[in-house]
Amino acid sequence: MHFHDCFIRGCDASVLLNSVGNNKAEKDGPANLSLHSFFVIDDAKKELESYCPGVVSCADILAMAARDAVVLSGGPTWDVPKGRKDGRTSKASETIQLPSPAFNISQLQQSFSQRGLSLDDLVALSGAHTLGFAHCSSFEGRIRNFSPASNVDPAMNPSFAGSLRNMCPVNNKAKNAGANMDTSPTTFDNNYYRLILQKKGLFSADQALLNFPKTKNLVNEFASSKEAFTRAFVNSMIKMSSITGGQEIRKNCRAVN
Repeated sequence: MHFHDCFIRGCDASVLLNSVGNNKAEKDGPANLSLHSFFVIDDAKKELESYCPGVVSCADILAMAARDAVVLSGGPTWDVPKGRKDGRTSKASETIQLPSPAFNISQLQQSFSQRGLSLDDLVALSGAHTLGFAHCSSFEGRIRNFSPASNVDPAMNPSFAGSLRNMCPVNNKAKNAGANMDTSPTTFDNNYYRLILQKKGLFSADQALLNFPKTKNLVNEFASSKEAFTRAFVNSMIKMSSITGGQEIRKNCRAVN
């Protein structure tokens, strides 16, 4: 959720705002429909407002919640810089700015560089997929009817593609059908990178990390060393969370003041 927030208008908690009237907010954009548990942020905000009203922004709460989710999953901790402000604008149409699961390495590099993030940040932050879940629609094009020459994306392990087809049958009707992006989805570890090396990344964008020497070297490094991954992840999270935006400190994270 924190990543989806920061990549639109900066880390301004615009992803938390509800749609109002004719304005469809970010959380209701196609790329954000899998986000959930907004109530966790609401509960934290309510508690903080009871002790120090008007001091802690929703954007800061979101940044700290992201850190705490990593810690509770067995990952590293870090000091989260404070002082973010909450935004007053949230548009579903702007979620098109989020990196697509189908992006190639050039598109990924451009998306990240536009936000002051490097290839190192790209590979490190992609590791957050260790706790990720993907709906069938985000990788459907890789597991069947990929091209006239190949039913399955050649960059995907064939047996892995077969297991995904079983999870995501043709004309699937299950709203939440999909797959975990890691074999240990509740544990923050480096298995995500090991799976990429086995051609078992769910997204084209995951496997694309092997298509450029620098990013491929980092995937190999992080796959072999959890310590190297966690160090890089912490640095990149602090860097990403410093992308600024916002104008106020909301009283209610779901609505502007």
